[in-house]
Amino acid sequence: MVKVRQAVIMVGGKGTRLLPLTESCPKPILPVLDRPCLDYLIDSLVQGGIEHVILACGYRSEQMASAIGDGSDRGIRIEYSYETRPMGTAGAIKLLEDRLDDVFVAANGDVFADIDVGKEIDEHIRTGACITISLTPVSNPCEFGIVRTDNEGRILEFKEKPKPEEVFSDLINAGVYVVNKEVLKLVPADTMYDFSKDLVIGLVDRGYRIQGHRINGLWRDVGRPSDLLDANIIMAERTDVAINGKISDSDVIFPAYVGRGASVSGSRLSSSIVSENSEVRGSSLNGSLVMRSSKISGSEISNSILGKGCVITDCKVRDAVLGDGTVATGEEIIGQDVR
Repeated sequence: MVKVRQAVIMVGGKGTRLLPLTESCPKPILPVLDRPCLDYLIDSLVQGGIEHVILACGYRSEQMASAIGDGSDRGIRIEYSYETRPMGTAGAIKLLEDRLDDVFVAANGDVFADIDVGKEIDEHIRTGACITISLTPVSNPCEFGIVRTDNEGRILEFKEKPKPEEVFSDLINAGVYVVNKEVLKLVPADTMYDFSKDLVIGLVDRGYRIQGHRINGLWRDVGRPSDLLDANIIMAERTDVAINGKISDSDVIFPAYVGRGASVSGSRLSSSIVSENSEVRGSSLNGSLVMRSSKISGSEISNSILGKGCVITDCKVRDAVLGDGTVATGEEIIGQDVR
């Protein structure tokens, strides 16, 4: 039986929809419970038998490498490939063609995934497909690539980001693939080329077998602030150790998370995340994410995300995303609805 031991994760995007958070941090390493979002996908790959991961990097690649490391702490090998210019998701993989196994996993690095990759690999091998694509149902498929499958899961039709009147399915491409390297011969060299829009649609049109695999587990496309916030709150619901910091004279309504070195005093916390080394005093947080090393006092924060190292004093913050290092005193900050 074919053993799939290698994966490529595409992490070259700039994450513009997550600005201002991504001004100083690549999207895949934004935090989910004080861990890079990408960590959870790598965990899923390791549990599926992957031993060698290549990260195809672009934006702030040195920061990515510093946050993720070389994989030795997981018992695997993590390497980095650096683009000199954007090549698209398939173009980035094409650059690695001579380093890839005959069958490998490819994944979008901007998804938050805690899924069973091993089952997808098994289905790929069993069906003899050239590419197997993870699928999951969503309520608004217009933001994704949708698929139509037959009774055996073979993908018959693929449409990227359909208009409402074009929607024929709620099943979308979840961005984790098992790939036969031979299909890369169809990707032109040194050309901007997208994996789903160009390669997959082209293969479907040519009659190649593209298999759909319905995933179980937790999956989120972390493309917007609301997605990042939801991923944190969902993981807070699932964790056994939600309180690692110090809490005193406070009302905590779960799901909630307080990271190591953080403190919450004289405050109310509801469906909120206080990341490591942050301090919350005499404040109310509801449905919000506070990133590490921030200080909040005498403030009301609701439905908002505060970047690293923010200092917020005597403020009301609602529906806002504040970039790293924001300092505000005695202000009312109202943004667009994060959710």
